[in-house]
Order: sequence, then structure tokens, then C-alpha cells
Amino acid sequence: MNGIEKIIARLEADAQAEIDALNAGSREEIDALMAEYQSKADTAYLNAVRDGKAACALRAERMASSAELESRKELLSFKQELVSEVFSRAAERLAKLPKEEYIAFLAAQAAKAASTGQEELVFNAADSAELGSAVAKAANKLLANGRLTVSSETRDIPGGVIVKQGDIETNCAIDTLIHLRRNDLASQVAEILFAT
Repeated sequence: MNGIEKIIARLEADAQAEIDALNAGSREEIDALMAEYQSKADTAYLNAVRDGKAACALRAERMASSAELESRKELLSFKQELVSEVFSRAAERLAKLPKEEYIAFLAAQAAKAASTGQEELVFNAADSAELGSAVAKAANKLLANGRLTVSSETRDIPGGVIVKQGDIETNCAIDTLIHLRRNDLASQVAEILFAT
């Protein structure tokens, strides 16, 4: 090899050594950067997983609360339906009492509602025809000077009696009596129905 070739070979060797040194330094920098970004990526991943779990837990808690509230509403609605059914059946049973008990019940209601003892008793058509005079007679016995009479007028009521004097009426229809007592008795009925 001649002198120029030796110089070129030496320059090439020096250049290659410098390239190798630069490559080694770059590789270290790249490895350091890779490690740094891998650490950041791992931290970001763990934070995302933690936040996701927390969000899922919160959502699950909210859904459970919502489901529990909906369940309570459904249960309350069911209980209210059952209480209403009890009062509905009570009204039916009152209207279907044996004749003598029904007359005594209506007479007691009429006597209690009468203020002068000279009122008219208004029934539904069936009760007026079948029981009207017996109720008036029994109610008059309950009053000191009772002169209650059966009105020729009838009303569309499920049972019971309306005590009327002129334009003033006291409604003792069975559905009205049940309605008036419902607020007082609903909690007791619910206690009996749902006692655990």
C-alpha cells in the first residue's frame, strides 16, 4: 500500500472509530430515553387503571343505589296497592253484611249523623226498597225523639246512607266512610299486613 492509501485507510479507520463511538453514545442515550418513557408509560397506565377502577366502582355504587331506590319504590307501590285492596274489600264486606247487621250499621250511622232527628235518609235504589224503612225505624229508636224518614230520592252509592235535611247532607255512604277512616287506619292495616 502506498502512502495515500495508508492515509485513506487510517482516515477511514478513525472515521469508523468515531462512528462506532457516536453509535455507542447514541445507543446509551436511546436506551436511557426508552427507559424514561417506559417508566412514564407504566405510570400513566397504572394511573389510568386506578382511575378506571375508581370510576367503575363509583358507577356501580350509583347503579346499586338507583336500583335500591327503584326497588323501594316498587315495594312501596305494591304495599299501597295491597292496603287499597284491603279497604276495597272492607267496603264490599260492609255492603254485604247479613241483613240485620247491615240495618243496625246503617241505623247507627244515620243516628250519629242526624242533628235534629227529622232528616230524610237517602239510600241507593236497592237498599231504599229493601231496607229503608227498617233502617229509619232502628235509627229512630237510637234517637230520643227521632222522626227520620226514608226519602223518595235515591243516589248512586255502593251502600250506606246519606242523611239529608234541606240542602244539608251528611254523607255516610260506605265508600265515603272508608275514605274518611283510611288515613287513620292505613298505617295500622300496613302494620298488620307487613309485620315481620
